[in-house]
Amino acid sequence: MRGALAMTTLLLFLVLSRFSIASASTKQDQVYIVYLGEHAGAKAKEAIQEDHHALLLSVKGSEEEARASLLYSYKHSLNGFAAILSEEEATELSGRREVVSTLRSEGRWAPHTTRSWEFLGFEEGLRDPDGSDWLPSAAEASRDVIVGVLDSGIWPESRSFSDEGLGPVPARWKGVCQGGDSFSSTSCNRKIIGARYYLKAYEAFYKGLNTTSAFRSPRDHDGHGTHTASTVAGRTVPGVSALGGFAAGAASGGAPLARLAVYKVCWPIPGPNPNIENTCFEADMLAAIDDAVGDGVDVMSVSIGSTGTPLRFADDGIAVGALHAARRGVVVVCSGGNSGPKPATVSNLAPWILTVGASSIDRAFHSPIKLGNGMTIMGQTVTPYQLPGNKPYHLVHAADAVVPGTPANVSNQCLPNSLSSEKVRGKIVVCLRGSGLRVEKGLEVKRAGGAAILLGNPPAYGSEVPVDAHVLPGTAVSAADARTILGYINSSSSPTATLDRSRTVVDVRPSPVMAQFSSRGPNVVEPNILKPDVTAPGLNILAAWSEASSPTKLDGDNRVVKYNIVSGTSMSCPHVSAAAVLLKAAHPDWSSAAIRSAIMTTATINNAEGGPIMNGDGTVAGPMDYGSGHIRPKHALDPGLVYDASYRDYLLFACASGGAQLDRSVPCPARPPPPYQLNHPSVAVRGLNGSATVRRTVTNVGSGEARYSVAVVEPPGVAVKVSPGTLRFAHTGEKKTFTIRIQAKGSNGRAIGKYLAGSYAWSDGVHVVRSPIVVLAA
Repeated sequence: MRGALAMTTLLLFLVLSRFSIASASTKQDQVYIVYLGEHAGAKAKEAIQEDHHALLLSVKGSEEEARASLLYSYKHSLNGFAAILSEEEATELSGRREVVSTLRSEGRWAPHTTRSWEFLGFEEGLRDPDGSDWLPSAAEASRDVIVGVLDSGIWPESRSFSDEGLGPVPARWKGVCQGGDSFSSTSCNRKIIGARYYLKAYEAFYKGLNTTSAFRSPRDHDGHGTHTASTVAGRTVPGVSALGGFAAGAASGGAPLARLAVYKVCWPIPGPNPNIENTCFEADMLAAIDDAVGDGVDVMSVSIGSTGTPLRFADDGIAVGALHAARRGVVVVCSGGNSGPKPATVSNLAPWILTVGASSIDRAFHSPIKLGNGMTIMGQTVTPYQLPGNKPYHLVHAADAVVPGTPANVSNQCLPNSLSSEKVRGKIVVCLRGSGLRVEKGLEVKRAGGAAILLGNPPAYGSEVPVDAHVLPGTAVSAADARTILGYINSSSSPTATLDRSRTVVDVRPSPVMAQFSSRGPNVVEPNILKPDVTAPGLNILAAWSEASSPTKLDGDNRVVKYNIVSGTSMSCPHVSAAAVLLKAAHPDWSSAAIRSAIMTTATINNAEGGPIMNGDGTVAGPMDYGSGHIRPKHALDPGLVYDASYRDYLLFACASGGAQLDRSVPCPARPPPPYQLNHPSVAVRGLNGSATVRRTVTNVGSGEARYSVAVVEPPGVAVKVSPGTLRFAHTGEKKTFTIRIQAKGSNGRAIGKYLAGSYAWSDGVHVVRSPIVVLAA
């Protein structure tokens, strides 16, 4: 996650830590996932587990050793198990006919870390003057929909998880409320209907759990899981705010009547400050996905992604688990990551996963900065502290106030122990984002005796300003304003500034704006599938928080909050999960692919003013930034047409994409259709040299007869012809197939190696079913 926690640092840290993980793995047995594909017919859970034991016994020395090595037996959706194996044993198992693949389970996964729902209604042009119509009518029906949240657990006492007025738990629910540290069966209710925790792979790697920084139970010590759970399905709670009274109002999840099932899979990374970051092991997550399917969840919200080089689908445990969940009708929604704006950084890349980017809402926390030269610059902050005296304080640039030996390339970063107390005492210190956590920069300024922090964006982050509850007075500014402030410091012999009190403002324009931290496409595993799929609110989101964690999670920050403001694709993911819940309630017979299609094809590429969605650096955003666009949940309830896809379609896609046979019972054909032929709601063609013809099939989900005509926006230098140009449907449920011929226009050398964007859209005068087209010219 980002925002107060600066999750980019987490991802960089985990990339580095992978090298130590890899070196350790060669010296001792590791946790491996042995994937066997689908279950062959109906079998009792005990029989499945005995099959897994038998396979383990074939490489282990004894029955006792085989049983002791087994961590998880996946029984509900996919067929497989997790066990402690040597590299030689894993290699031997991977050669067996019944084994699809063996995957080493590593801690390469991590969390990607109110007003947002009202803003979504405004984006759709659906909000009443009193703001009452921001929840779609399907919200009432969602009281029987179950959403599973894979994360760091939950703080059950939060008012966001009250079960007041909710009826009995749905009879089809098969889950449990697993007890543990500070969590009992009574911690669940008619809202939190189930809770489990998984840490066998984590403990196998770290040799145990430090219970001073985590609960051995579903209880959330971190805050991330509580935040995401309340964003997707938290009850409507009036009169809440962040620390300092910011963002005051009613907090609500997108599906406030839906039921929550909690699967705790993320745990603290041991170290000097284990409270800062979490890690999540694949074997633990796969066990949670398997149980969630068996328990009866309808939607799975996973604000977690991998670090390092993305794995091919056959080696990606989460992709494998999500595939089997999708086969059983479960919609799996995942965050796209916080490694933007660099291209090719998006994670969770399988087409059967709905992958989410992050964008802003129309709320800001204005904090005026009055410079000594008379200029006023507008910062943003949610720190509750004020400089005393309402008077000017001296300004100093961190790069001019570091201790000797500080590397020049990070001298402006306010990294731990880098500032000279003599040079910053009693002053406002200007630091830049980049290396290190944002809130740690404030802590360093406080340690050195600075009066306040003024945190500036580097150019890459543009106008995006995540806000933080710093441990001292302070504010944050855009890249352009940071340049202005530094220019003033350099031109003045005695620069000063006054920091005025911050206030919450709404109806900020333009909005939404793509967050610069949001990971970007293209899809590095399969460029013929566009990722991310959509974007949703993920910047400065207020939601419930764990009372075991401070708003910054820093050592020495003993403040306790019930609600916290955080940023990241971790926050945008549950917004889309809630939209999927509402669709599941309205259309319980729709497949996961149909629900994903409805959300994608009704998304908008325009901001609330009608102009194009922009990036935080001021450039016009495109499909590599937001996929199909910004979600519009109420439009998605009535999409007109949907693109459906089956389990077999996905298997054929995997065969074409890297030759991965994901199910031994379905052999790959000698010549599978190209990956871009998957019946997906977006179109991406890599390496266009001449022409390509793409086939798509749509299903009429409107009411009865319909006539749709197509409109095309051609990518620059590319001709697009859709045939036929009109689709006529006689009844609901009827399918129609069409082709999209994509052809390069002449020889355009300047387009070679570039992604070119266009779109096509079907409309019957009421519905607009839009799909982006992205072409990489060869």
